[in-house]
Amino acid sequence: MLTTAQKTAETRHDRLDALRGFAMVWMTAFHFCFDLSHFGYWPQDFRADPLWTVQRTLIVSLFLGCAGLAQAVAWQRQVGWARFARRWSQITACALLVTVGSFLMFPRSFIYFGVLHGMAVMLVITRLTAGWGGWLWLAGLLALVSPWVAGWALQGPLSEWAPLFNGRGLNWLGWISRKPFTEDYVPLFPWLGVMWWGMAAGQWLVVRSDGWLSRPLPRVVAPLAGLGRYSLSYYMLHQPVLIGGLLLAGWLAGRA
Repeated sequence: MLTTAQKTAETRHDRLDALRGFAMVWMTAFHFCFDLSHFGYWPQDFRADPLWTVQRTLIVSLFLGCAGLAQAVAWQRQVGWARFARRWSQITACALLVTVGSFLMFPRSFIYFGVLHGMAVMLVITRLTAGWGGWLWLAGLLALVSPWVAGWALQGPLSEWAPLFNGRGLNWLGWISRKPFTEDYVPLFPWLGVMWWGMAAGQWLVVRSDGWLSRPLPRVVAPLAGLGRYSLSYYMLHQPVLIGGLLLAGWLAGRA
């Protein structure tokens, strides 16, 4: 009989987990800096400074690209809808918790369509379109450019529609002329394009890369693979831990 470790090795790709783990470490460093700014220890402009906005874009791209890669692997292995639904339910439940938690902390800018909300919607679409094959590259490109086209239209010939698309009821699509005031915003477009490209790249790697995803990892990055296997749990816990640590440090410093 196979051991648990052997079963895990057969069902997971360490290289994909390591890439996800790298994104998690980067995200943690980013959020630690954000928390330092929020509590006044190191004021930064996270909404406008390219140092932070570019990093956020890259981190979110890594997570969504990894999700697309994982969906390509699941599609190749013919993973059923029941298993997909279990994971999707976990992501959706965590997204709701993020909304509640952010509302308690940031009532004016709470998260109503952040990375987990967007991922929940995108995963369903990506799974339904997995059979598009090479057309995923074109679909991804169209998804990536569509917000710029929509923004131009809503500021020009379709300006009368701008209030509708900028409102909370539809701005989750990403076809807006004004960004909403929220702590995290990962709309369907352009980000679905990143996941579609991740799916397309994953299908190419699975079929044509001679097992690149399955090759052993160098030992130096192996811990990242272990971390990457628990991405959702880590995502939900890392900010409470960071914030709690900073609050404790501030309390101790004030007490001293």
